[in-house]
Amino acid sequence: MKIHDLELETTKDRKRVGRGIGSGYGKTAGRGTKGQNSRTGGGVRPGFEGGQNPLSKRLPKKRGFVPRVQVLYQVINVESLEKLKDGTLVDAAILAKAGLIKHEDGRIKLLARGELTKKLTVQVHGSSASAIAIVEKAGGKVEVIDYVKAHSKKATRPKTEEALQA
Repeated sequence: MKIHDLELETTKDRKRVGRGIGSGYGKTAGRGTKGQNSRTGGGVRPGFEGGQNPLSKRLPKKRGFVPRVQVLYQVINVESLEKLKDGTLVDAAILAKAGLIKHEDGRIKLLARGELTKKLTVQVHGSSASAIAIVEKAGGKVEVIDYVKAHSKKATRPKTEEALQA
């Protein structure tokens, strides 16, 4: 027997209630007898708990402030820069390639956990004062650069006057 030889019923007839006792859904139409739910338009509103104070009223109101545009940083600690070569220029591309951040685009912030022994030049969008001190103590430099989205019009414009003259 093949599937195309079978007579398959693709649609199911709807349940016709209140059409006599022979249908199995006559008289009370499957609603039971009497009570709020047997009536037309019966039942309780969503969230009603039988007169008990409902959950939505028992929970405290949401408080606080959430900014419309939240500034999110990919955080990197000074200790994780230790795996990079001495004397390198550390930017978003290098950090992404080394697996220290998830993606190149986006803001990067340098924080001060750990020690650093290598002389590095680090380009980030934000840094703590103590992180800058640790990098400079090791003989390196931290450059805090402006964040420009890759797909914005500002990204195509040169940032400095030297780039305009070139």
